[in-house]
Amino acid sequence: MNPKKIFISKLILLFFVLGNAAQAQTRITVDVTKLGHAISPTLFGIFFEDINLSADGGLYPEMVQNRSFEDADTLQSWKFSSIQGRSVAKISNAEIYAKPPVNPLNPFNRKSLLISAAGSFKLKNSGYWGMNMVQGGSYTLKLAARAIEGFSSPLKIRILDAKGNEISAGEIKGITDNWAYYTANLKISTGDPKASLEISGEGNGKLFLDMISLMPDKTWKNHGLRNDLAEALDAIHPKFLRFPGGCWVEGNEMKQINHWKKTIGNIDTRTPLWNLWGYNATNGLGFHEYLQLAEDLGAEPLYCINVGMSHSEVIPLDQMGQWVQDALDAIEYANGPVTSIWGGIRAKDGHPEPFNLKYMEIGNENGGTPYNERWPLFVKAIQAKYPYMKLIANEWAGGHPKEPKPELIDEHYYNNPDWFIWNSNQYDHYDRNGSKIFIGEYAVTSGTGNGNLRGAIGEAAWMTGMERNSDIVEMGAYAPLLCNTNHKAWPINLINFDSYRWFGLPSYYVQEMFSNNQGTNVLSFTVENNPAIETAQSMGGIGFGTWMASAEFKDVVVTALNGKILFKPDFEKVDNNWRQTGKGQWSVKDGVLKQSAIEQGVSVFMGDSTWKDYTVNLKARRISGENGFQIYFHNRKNDDHNRFEVGGWGNSVMHLEMGMATAEMKAEAKTEQWYDVKIEIKGSNVRAFLDGKLVQEISDKNLAVKSLIMSAVKDDKSGDVILKVVNASAKSIKTEIDLKAEKAFIGKAKAIVLTSATPLDENTLENPKKVYPKTEDVKLTGTGCMRTFPGNSLTVIRLSAKK
Repeated sequence: MNPKKIFISKLILLFFVLGNAAQAQTRITVDVTKLGHAISPTLFGIFFEDINLSADGGLYPEMVQNRSFEDADTLQSWKFSSIQGRSVAKISNAEIYAKPPVNPLNPFNRKSLLISAAGSFKLKNSGYWGMNMVQGGSYTLKLAARAIEGFSSPLKIRILDAKGNEISAGEIKGITDNWAYYTANLKISTGDPKASLEISGEGNGKLFLDMISLMPDKTWKNHGLRNDLAEALDAIHPKFLRFPGGCWVEGNEMKQINHWKKTIGNIDTRTPLWNLWGYNATNGLGFHEYLQLAEDLGAEPLYCINVGMSHSEVIPLDQMGQWVQDALDAIEYANGPVTSIWGGIRAKDGHPEPFNLKYMEIGNENGGTPYNERWPLFVKAIQAKYPYMKLIANEWAGGHPKEPKPELIDEHYYNNPDWFIWNSNQYDHYDRNGSKIFIGEYAVTSGTGNGNLRGAIGEAAWMTGMERNSDIVEMGAYAPLLCNTNHKAWPINLINFDSYRWFGLPSYYVQEMFSNNQGTNVLSFTVENNPAIETAQSMGGIGFGTWMASAEFKDVVVTALNGKILFKPDFEKVDNNWRQTGKGQWSVKDGVLKQSAIEQGVSVFMGDSTWKDYTVNLKARRISGENGFQIYFHNRKNDDHNRFEVGGWGNSVMHLEMGMATAEMKAEAKTEQWYDVKIEIKGSNVRAFLDGKLVQEISDKNLAVKSLIMSAVKDDKSGDVILKVVNASAKSIKTEIDLKAEKAFIGKAKAIVLTSATPLDENTLENPKKVYPKTEDVKLTGTGCMRTFPGNSLTVIRLSAKK
């Protein structure tokens, strides 16, 4: 045969094979005949922490800000005016040695407002950036007052709209010289979300005011919560509620920890607490209310209690008895009979039936030797008295307590969308004989704008991994849950609100879609011809960072592959062109760049955003604090996470991250020791060297991630088969779905799809449903169907076994 013809024939055959390969049909095959492991019934839940003013003025709908005047020694959030200019107001602080003695409302509420009246006066409060007054709605004003030295004037109560017009009015009179409560019922004639409260009077003498509260008469299930926000939580159908934190459990100091015994009982005897997120908390939403909320949601309550550690202090071991007793007493309050001490107090608080608390987490984000020493104190005492309790240990600082072995360990994850996509298979390889996993906090917090679709897709991919591995992942919760848009202490939050509106991030609808479509058993599946995600090559400059630590950097040289020096800073001064994040204290001396502040998320970036392939050489050392040092590379925006970190997670791990890929190993950064660091970046490959030794590497193979990421489950109660399919790529993928079944599906099928025009789309108060799931019917053919999954989408396909 002619060699030329043979060559041409082979070439044609090659083109034919390659063409078919390029057009190979993506196929999902699900075996619906065999049930896999059972799915944890508590898999998808929520986590509430009082952060971003999520409680007062939010879920707890108190209209008045600083109602008990405890926020400061000066008048805060109130505006006082004297009509004739002779009346004055000041905070009266009932300290023990006050002269003359001051009579407080009660021993727990030491401050009140003292008005020394000499004519007419007005007192105004606009609440939390406006009070939402609904037309036709009814509200109750309640305040404590006492009058002395001849003051006998009635108080006029008015609700004013944003223009100062009266929309409701009432009166309080008959104030005596002893503390007493007075109320006024207010009906709103014209609604306004930016209304305010005005209290006025006239006369001579002294008037003391305290606990001025304005609440709507209509609350969710009549249990004192804001209707629309509580309904937003209820729509998720969470299987558990973790509370009250979070970092608020610890506090920066022990005096700032959330102590549950100070959050129950009468509102006016609850001790206000300085919240480390930047405000005073009234504790109107306290331990009892959290338990009630869980019950109203049909969710398991999960209480996180302080372990005797704050961010800066540790209680000595010989004084831990009271802290362990607090845990025992909390369980008795939640579950004990009315004949018990704390069960009786619960009954007095209005709930004689037990709340059936089963889960308690011991500490939040605590680790190391101090935590490992205190963990067994709680476990032994609680299991001896309440053996049914499931106790959760913290996974922190590179580990968790080994003895007694925790039933569950709490892991926290915050990162960018690509990290969650790349790590969606993380639990596929976990030890099935170890402790069960509670993912107490997770969210995309960078590379997602203010919370866009791409961030939601990253979390959806992660959640398929939770569901596939629900034999070991027992529980998981997004964090944080709520945010007043006027006080944003955390960058990304699931539900955002002002005085009268709310919107959910695209991530909110991911949570809703997963939780409302949770089955009882996993199903096995395969995905054939699943295209890989196309990733653009990253580029960018360098940076240096710390997390709750001080560190130094010097002798920095950035070199191109051809040997050309791209950057060699002399560190003679802090350059104004450097981009800084966090509350750092950067300084230079003798050619050394130093970061001194012990703060979270401190970094500085420099260099050219167009650099692609280069090598970074430098020296770095840890000075003090909890962790080591970070070197960033390929950084274009301040929230890019490409970095090499020595001494992360409580100075316990070495971490290399590039795009979707990460590498981690146990290691610490020794104090005051200079390390020679070299980072080589070429294409999608990065290698990190420490003192001349290759310690970590990420290559192209690490970055190969498939586009379709999914889980498949069956609801044994309804017989429905449920597929959750994430298309993490930018392109649509036409897919054949084959349900490996004994007979054709004759029931109905529907698809719920979350996607949008671009992955950068976000929801806002003005456009709350720009990214919103849509439901459509699915046409079945025999035991399957054809389906096109849009780029950057989550699709839940629910196939009913019933006609």
